[in-house]
Amino acid sequence: MGSTSGLVDGVERIAVLRANALGDYLLAVPALTALKHAYPGARLTLLGVSWHAEFLGGRPGPVDDVVALPPISGVSTQAGGHPAPEELCAGLRARRFDLAVQIHGGGRYSNPFIRGLGARVTAGMRAPGAESLDRWVPYTDYHHETLRFLQVAALVGAVAGGLEARVAVTGDDRAELALALGEPPRGLVALHPGARDPRRRWPVERFAEVADGIDRPIAVTGAPEEKDLVMGVVDAMRRPAVPVVGALGIGGLAALYERCDLVIANDTGPRHLAAAVGTATVAVYWCGNLINFGPLSRARHRPLVSWTTACPVCGADGMDPRAERCPHDLSWVTDVSVDRVMEQVRDLLDA
Repeated sequence: MGSTSGLVDGVERIAVLRANALGDYLLAVPALTALKHAYPGARLTLLGVSWHAEFLGGRPGPVDDVVALPPISGVSTQAGGHPAPEELCAGLRARRFDLAVQIHGGGRYSNPFIRGLGARVTAGMRAPGAESLDRWVPYTDYHHETLRFLQVAALVGAVAGGLEARVAVTGDDRAELALALGEPPRGLVALHPGARDPRRRWPVERFAEVADGIDRPIAVTGAPEEKDLVMGVVDAMRRPAVPVVGALGIGGLAALYERCDLVIANDTGPRHLAAAVGTATVAVYWCGNLINFGPLSRARHRPLVSWTTACPVCGADGMDPRAERCPHDLSWVTDVSVDRVMEQVRDLLDA
């Protein structure tokens, strides 16, 4: 572990690498906020991808500007064969960052990229065998991402002001919602049945059963590629629900969730978004993912935990993060019952 810690003198420009999906960004917001508070006069540049630039442009928060990275293997894409363009690296070096922070992973690819920026001080995470940075903490398995990133922020003197992300909803977000869907009804509850990994998806029939048990207006949200899941819930319900598929960008979705009394979801970015705009959530989690990505409080966020530890099809062990993934996509979270979810839903809606 890098032995030096504490504030870095004369910091005017900070680069932070976090170039992945919505939930991944939201898990990093407390660390970004801590960095901004520690260096209030510095400009914080997020090295992200295109959606970050669209969503964060002009939005109040810790990020001052975004550099949308092209596909770079191990940095902004998992695909191989995409080296960092030299023109990009030269442009980033020309910004003369004082501090470059890696909160992106174990560092096999990201640490050389961060070192290549030429910042006065680098800080981040280091898995075994990864290149070292000036200040670093070990990257270990089964460690909550938000707490991991706050440890990195602490390496450069940034102290956590909170453990959960907050995202500002703007007038533009609310206007997008109004244009697409009109005025949401009072008491709205949203369901989000999608998740990038199909093994994290609770069955659509169970979402529908929960929705039918709530005497509230229901919206079912999803990205365009999740239309079948959204319509699976709507079609399985015994009463009407409003499908919201591809009608809203992330900002509009934030505005919708802001108007909800509750969001019921899988372990997915939209659950993090709902929590970040102040809405209560109930979500179904696989046990290993709860450790790394689950909500850190329970007053308004209730995870229901599946303790399935092996593939339901072939029995492959799911508890070793380094093990090769088996080819089966069957849900690993079906041991979470409707009754368990409904208990938490009623508790939050009756509060």
